[in-house]
Amino acid sequence: MGAQSSAAPVIIKRKKVVASDGHHGGAWKVAYADFVTAMMAFFLLMWLLNATTEKQRKGLADYFSPTIPINRISGGGDGDFGGESVFSEDTLPKNGTGATQHHATESLRARGETGVAQDDGADSSKSEIAEMKMAFDEALRGLSGESMVADELQRHVITRVTDEGLVVEIFETQHARLFETGKNEPTKLLMALSELVVELAALVTNPVAVEAHVKAVPIVLKENPVWSLSAARSDTLRLLMLKAGLDGARVQRITGHADREPAVSNLMAVRNNRVEVIFLREDSLRE
Repeated sequence: MGAQSSAAPVIIKRKKVVASDGHHGGAWKVAYADFVTAMMAFFLLMWLLNATTEKQRKGLADYFSPTIPINRISGGGDGDFGGESVFSEDTLPKNGTGATQHHATESLRARGETGVAQDDGADSSKSEIAEMKMAFDEALRGLSGESMVADELQRHVITRVTDEGLVVEIFETQHARLFETGKNEPTKLLMALSELVVELAALVTNPVAVEAHVKAVPIVLKENPVWSLSAARSDTLRLLMLKAGLDGARVQRITGHADREPAVSNLMAVRNNRVEVIFLREDSLRE
């Protein structure tokens, strides 16, 4: 009895073993699978951006967009018709994108020979105007050699392309006027600039239009001279250009815009006093 009472008690410890506890229940596998799937989708997207055309990418975007029907015109195909019907006038109304046979959208007309080359002519004319602008800018800034115009003249001239053609704008500054104040008498600056424009006109054969703009005058004046003044100034520039050697037959019109089309928000700013010589597109005369 004494020996048994002095023996150490036997303790049985029972431990519940779960095989998956060592790996956090396997949840990491799900997260890893999601990560791998996302990476695959990302690399697939990068590959598609590099391996597809713009039309194909638009087709893919339309397919996954929930706001448009899947059968929209843009199918992303690269076949004979680029995924579009040859008769877009019939397809556009059916798909709810506009146009009818009587009023077809210009960019999606039926393709094929029509016997006219109106669109090609318009594109060609726009290209010629863009080339003309490059030639004028090159001449003005002397990009291919010595500048043909001094800096003090050059700062009064800017060129821009419009639907009518190439516009050569000549404008006043606070310290350099084109006309005597309130009159149509040209200054030496305008005389020199008119000779410059004629030199530019010699580079092309396009017909020209002459326009003039003036700044607004105070409303307290009894008579507003802006209309007559702008018309007179445009005619003065025409006469100066003829004197400098421009063929009078090239002048199609002279226009006075008064103060109706200001160049800056301040209607009475000197910057609004300007004249424009427009080298017209050939097709604009037929429209």
